[in-house]
Amino acid sequence: MKPGIHPEYGPVVYQDMSTGDQILTRSTESSRETIEWSDGNTYPLIKVDITSASHPFWTGATRVLDAAGQVEKFRRRYGARR
Repeated sequence: MKPGIHPEYGPVVYQDMSTGDQILTRSTESSRETIEWSDGNTYPLIKVDITSASHPFWTGATRVLDAAGQVEKFRRRYGARR
């Protein structure tokens, strides 16, 4: 590898905004926000909208899609085609 062209690779904490779960891992991503981890060290904090802790596929929670309601909403908005 060429020196000086690659981003820094180090420990960061990802926080799921919907569940509050936190994951300590390594990444090239950085942040101005920091958090003190249970080991006493301070790491950059990166907030994300969804992780495996909140994703429906991994949690087993399913969302019910109201397809009939969406079709009616579309027809009201644009009219039925004849």
